[in-house]
Amino acid sequence: MVATAATSSFFPVPSPDSGAKNSKLGNGNAKLGLKSKSAAAGLQVKANAQAPPKINGTSVGLATVESGKNGDDMHGLAQSPPARTFINQLPDWSMLLAAITTIFLAAEKQWMMLDWKPKRPDMLIDPFGLGRIVQDGLVFRQNFSIRSYEIGADRTASIETLMNHLQETALNHVKTAGLLGDGFGSTPEMSIRNLIWVVTKMQVKVDRYPTWGDVVQVDTWVSASGKNGMRRDWIIHDCKTGQILTRASSVWVMMNKLTRRLSKIPDEVRSEIEPYFMNSAPVVEEDGRKLQKLDDNTADFVRTGLTPRWSDLDINQHVNNVKYIGWILESAPLPILESHELSSLTLEYRRECGRDSVLQSLTAVSGAEIGHLASTGKVECQHLLRLEGGSEIVRGRTGWRPKKPNNIGIMGGLPAVNA
Repeated sequence: MVATAATSSFFPVPSPDSGAKNSKLGNGNAKLGLKSKSAAAGLQVKANAQAPPKINGTSVGLATVESGKNGDDMHGLAQSPPARTFINQLPDWSMLLAAITTIFLAAEKQWMMLDWKPKRPDMLIDPFGLGRIVQDGLVFRQNFSIRSYEIGADRTASIETLMNHLQETALNHVKTAGLLGDGFGSTPEMSIRNLIWVVTKMQVKVDRYPTWGDVVQVDTWVSASGKNGMRRDWIIHDCKTGQILTRASSVWVMMNKLTRRLSKIPDEVRSEIEPYFMNSAPVVEEDGRKLQKLDDNTADFVRTGLTPRWSDLDINQHVNNVKYIGWILESAPLPILESHELSSLTLEYRRECGRDSVLQSLTAVSGAEIGHLASTGKVECQHLLRLEGGSEIVRGRTGWRPKKPNNIGIMGGLPAVNA
């Protein structure tokens, strides 16, 4: 039925009074199989009885035949879909554009991580703080940003912060060089023989302390020290100005972590570390003065009952050497801490300290009276850290210089609730 109606839309049905010409056309209609008007009317009734079909979601119906007019037509579809053009055949470009944008942003982020370059000279050169080996593979360099929790009452980094930076770069140097075994800075050959490094002497000179937000660059390298020792040096620069802030030099020897006795450097270990030795002088001139042994009679201040916490131990199960500095300063007189800042530090490590140890910190002030520190210049102190039984852990000497005027009295200016 639908096919017949569609055919009728192209070939109009003649009326009875059309004349000879229409009669001839009617004969042609007979040959073509076209039905009369009555038949078309029947078609209309049947078509209207059916549910109207849908094309592209639009309801369409069959046209009715209007009688009494010349040239009555049987139309097919009452409403046809819009013509397909180039524009409405295009895909949804918004999804394609979103995908291209996502890929571009991901590629840009990856490129910035791989080829990051500072746009200002004061920006961090090494944004991820990973460090790298420079100067023919002999110097390790790493940058640090001074965090808010690393500064003290003077609004500058503490000496413990600087010492932690020194220790971190030393270990990262060994790791980056591919020499890190399963110990705390031990090489693979040292790990096989249960050997570890222990520091015997440390000298530090602080010219200026960085403040919160400063970025410092730490360079470190190693050299030979006698037949069975190794010297490690550090220089800390201000990344923005290039100024040297701190210089440090230390001497290390090997100890068997099972017997806790000192050991010579085996030939296998020497072959591992000697290619990284530099032939250079210490960055801190050797202080040949003998460190004094303090006791209850020669010490001006004594602090007792110091015990290590679990967090004070390193992976070799002894107290980290940075912790000793904090314990030494526990017995330093408060007037010195308020009016002076630490400018030099010399430590001699005598024996290790375990987690069950109870220690005493002794300090003697030389060259100044405690009650008149404001009118004095540099101050020097002698220190001793010992077990309660009397065995020496560390001997030390510290140098102090007057603080700048803007750093004096900061604690006194704080609100009472924070003091």
